[in-house]
Amino acid sequence: MQKSFFLTASFCLFLVCSCIAQVGTDLWVIHTSGKGGNLKLLPETAKALTDRVEYDNQPSFINDYQLVFSAADVEGNHDIIVYNFEAEKFTNLSKTSDRSEFSPRITDCGMYISAVVMEADGTQRIWLYPTSFEPAELLYDDIEPVGYYDWYDNKAAMFVLGNPTKLIYAKGRNDLIEIDSAISRSIQKRPNSSEITYMTQPEEGQAGIIKSYDIENGEREVYLGGLLGSQDFIWLDKKHLLMASGNEIFVRKYTDSEWKSLGEIESNTHQNITRMAYSADLNVLVVAMNRK
Repeated sequence: MQKSFFLTASFCLFLVCSCIAQVGTDLWVIHTSGKGGNLKLLPETAKALTDRVEYDNQPSFINDYQLVFSAADVEGNHDIIVYNFEAEKFTNLSKTSDRSEFSPRITDCGMYISAVVMEADGTQRIWLYPTSFEPAELLYDDIEPVGYYDWYDNKAAMFVLGNPTKLIYAKGRNDLIEIDSAISRSIQKRPNSSEITYMTQPEEGQAGIIKSYDIENGEREVYLGGLLGSQDFIWLDKKHLLMASGNEIFVRKYTDSEWKSLGEIESNTHQNITRMAYSADLNVLVVAMNRK
């Protein structure tokens, strides 16, 4: 099991209400059994991991038993929070008053937690937060405004805001590959591959299409249609994906023609699953849900 750099950290969790104009979201945990196409949800285990008025969202597992996410404080500022499933404990990785951190993920090398940072002047760029708790470092000073991203070969594939939005891969400082335009927010490296997968921006009344671009050979694939009204997907493994519609979660093999329901999360307080994170080691699915 990968050991944690957070276990000895003495930082305190700072999770209080925020007054920023965002939909209130919380993270929920659902236990699972089986793997891949045999995955089963255990809906009766579903429970809130966070329970605040404001924003706890964008979950991502960084090792076998630790999750990072973005959380707003009372001033409307967003920090990176770590949750340790073994210790059942929250920890601040960042607590900054002059910037907000979004979309935290572990880098390929494992030495940093990356994040899209909204800087004091509103600029949005990718910064790296060392796992040793040293000062954060700016990664791409000339690429902005970045919305979302994922990693391949220690380089980022980035959703760059604009009209239209663009998906680019930073192969080198002056070597940017433009993969596609008019895309949605989910960017996911396909496990055990050199493919960056993403969803197209859907036409009105239609679902987006999940596509792939292979960084190594430049090949493109059209895998499958998403679910109507949803723009978030994750890979369970190299062959299977998850999406959600409302409170219902679906699985699909990338070569199949239909999504299969895994079940629905019942809640009197929360609705509409968006972003998700899955740990095969913990047999746990973490989802973000809107507060009613």
